[in-house]
Amino acid sequence: MKAAFRADIGINAVARAGSSGAPDVRLSIYEDLSTVAHEWCAFEHRADCTAFQLFGWLSTWHIHVGARKAVRPAIVIGRNSKGEILFLLPLSVEPAGFACRLTWLGSESNDYNGPLLAPEFSQELGLSRFLSLWPEIIKRIQCNPYLRFDLIHFVRMPAVVGVQQNPFCYLSVTTHPSGVYFTRLSEDWETLYATKRSSSTRQRDRTKRNRLSDLGEIKIVTPTADGEITDCFDTLIAQKTHSFAAMGIANIFDRPGYPEFFRSLATGPATRHLVHVSRLDVGAVPAAVNLGLIFRGRYYHLLASYDHGEVSRFGPGAVHLHELMRYAIGVGCTVFDFTVGDEPYKRDWSDTETDLFDYVGTARWRGAFLTLPLLGMIRMKRFIKQTPRLWITFRKARALIGRLRRIERKSPNAGEQS
Repeated sequence: MKAAFRADIGINAVARAGSSGAPDVRLSIYEDLSTVAHEWCAFEHRADCTAFQLFGWLSTWHIHVGARKAVRPAIVIGRNSKGEILFLLPLSVEPAGFACRLTWLGSESNDYNGPLLAPEFSQELGLSRFLSLWPEIIKRIQCNPYLRFDLIHFVRMPAVVGVQQNPFCYLSVTTHPSGVYFTRLSEDWETLYATKRSSSTRQRDRTKRNRLSDLGEIKIVTPTADGEITDCFDTLIAQKTHSFAAMGIANIFDRPGYPEFFRSLATGPATRHLVHVSRLDVGAVPAAVNLGLIFRGRYYHLLASYDHGEVSRFGPGAVHLHELMRYAIGVGCTVFDFTVGDEPYKRDWSDTETDLFDYVGTARWRGAFLTLPLLGMIRMKRFIKQTPRLWITFRKARALIGRLRRIERKSPNAGEQS
């Protein structure tokens, strides 16, 4: 493991950018997660952030996924003159074809990407002063030959981190193709349910639940032993694999390290308290499975699946969702976060819809060949997703291609040469 690369700068770097009166900010840049683990874990207890910026989540991702992809952490910590952390940026440099890009560590797996900000960040440093400091941060990262990059690619950044404005959303950002949905939870499930669903919808829900119960006893299972959690998650993988294939979507669990990443999150001593694995059984059938995160009174609805057999006719996923909301209320959560994605059921339940933001920037000449295609792809995806007819047509075409690929793989002559 390489030793941490450290670069310290003081007030002059900020003053040169025109921020007179700015505090003395010292930057430290680390490429070895182990050297920053203690400070990071201590800081996250008081910092504004989401569950996806926690050291346990990102270090687990890097062990199982990032290291296999030759991702190089570039963790930036900004401290004031007292040595107190004002911000922590969990960045990384990763291969991007013939170039390298600066991105958020674990970016592809995080529903929300962004910094960890001290409660006093806005007061002590502020948005304009941080943006004045940002070019110096880029320069200092580039000073390390091990961390040089050609472009910057930040995705799925929320406008607000905790209660503070996200300074990265004041770069030249574009709107991410998909939005975010969440609902504020009531003090009890029945009140929430009556508020969110009409009487006719509740009647249909009861009818479906009764039909499910005709197939077997309905039971909610929350496994606690490692072996039971692993078995439950393996069921989720099998069910999601079927769904991905039906929709023509690439299976995330085919990516190297992803099954191990989630299993380790759910069973590892440093992260298992964040993870909630749950299963809805109908008789002997695992009808629906879920993996969620709980952090600071927020339930993140992350991965959900359902059995595609007979039980699927009566909406086991919806029944399980009701039980997950009931559970979230019971453990003191005040927000149920459906995270990124524009699925219709999220709109049905949410009372808040917000945008996420992306940023693409060129750092060196090789990055210019990737910057424009990336920007074009982001705008095209958003246009398609925000145009209902196009989005419906795209999804149907994607599902058709997926079916054709499955037929081709199942064909007895698929492996024969002509």
